[in-house]
Amino acid sequence: MNKPHSLYIGLMSGTSLDGIDAVLAKIGADGEASALDAISKPFSPDLRKALFELQSPCQNELHREKQAGNALALAYASAVAQLLNKAKLQSSDITAIGAHGQTIRHQPHLGEMAYTHQTLNPSLLAEKTGIDVIADFRSRDLAAGGHGAPLVPAFHAQQFVEDKNLAILNVGGIANLTLLPKNGEVTGFDCGPGNILMDAWIHEHQGNTFDEYGQWALQGKVNETLLVKMLGDAFFAKAPPKSTGRDDFHLAWLKEKLGSENYPSEDVQATLLHLTAQSALESLVRHAPQTQKLIVCGGGARNTALMNLFKVKAQNIFNQALEITTSDTAGIDPQLVEGLAFAWLAWAHKEKRPANLPAVTGAKGPRILGAYYPA
Repeated sequence: MNKPHSLYIGLMSGTSLDGIDAVLAKIGADGEASALDAISKPFSPDLRKALFELQSPCQNELHREKQAGNALALAYASAVAQLLNKAKLQSSDITAIGAHGQTIRHQPHLGEMAYTHQTLNPSLLAEKTGIDVIADFRSRDLAAGGHGAPLVPAFHAQQFVEDKNLAILNVGGIANLTLLPKNGEVTGFDCGPGNILMDAWIHEHQGNTFDEYGQWALQGKVNETLLVKMLGDAFFAKAPPKSTGRDDFHLAWLKEKLGSENYPSEDVQATLLHLTAQSALESLVRHAPQTQKLIVCGGGARNTALMNLFKVKAQNIFNQALEITTSDTAGIDPQLVEGLAFAWLAWAHKEKRPANLPAVTGAKGPRILGAYYPA
């Protein structure tokens, strides 16, 4: 029987706005985490719409944001209840919930006025679940001069250990890299759009929330001129530490790049697929050219067309063979890596262990992350 103090739940809802991943994690005294069970729960259309509209300034914004935070807490609580029922556990068996919340603004470039905001009512989540909640993981790092993102590299460094130069690529709405050299400092950064632009484009043209397996992208042809124009965005040339989000990459950004040209919609989707692959691999070869193995996680790992494109492009970009696989090979479902990471971040908070990596975020030093909301 698992000891109750070793069980945590991680809740993740990412930039893609596709829904909630709830992960039941067993975490040992050394921080080694394993996923015991999980559920994925799509957002209701109303909640997804509310969260999407909050990504940009809108009327009566404060009220709407607070209402969305309450609705998200209730959706999180429902996911926790389903997960506990599936695992045949009680609330009292869980030490804490690590809840990311939904990012609606990320502005790390404003000096002492920098902020990041993940909407959620953690107090309501604690009340509804009867479990301690740790939330607002990013703000402490920003207060120390960091970007507050990405936060998962510390977890990746704990979980993925091999006797070779490793890199972890998380392809969610935004893509981020963790660099794990055999001998050297762990680093990481957001490297560009993951699924966010592809999701926005297919929703605009077909009403679907994502391009399953990249099938629509495969019907088009990459437009090299458009790809070069997209890759010319200033973000890609920035040196780490750096982070990004829907503030930078969104449908209006894409339409500005398209200009008055009348591209076939499937060609745009194909070009966006290449943008995700090219920007990630170019970042990898620029900052870690000796990488021997790339492990892909996040929803993008299930995009067959994207995974194949990584392998094709890597042959041209890297001087040596690059093994490309998914986190399945390390025993973690790619869709659950971030949820597991936030369970681990809750554990780190409870253990009073710093969980940011200053070399990744640019913070002045290690900090204990998160805010505690008791049940």
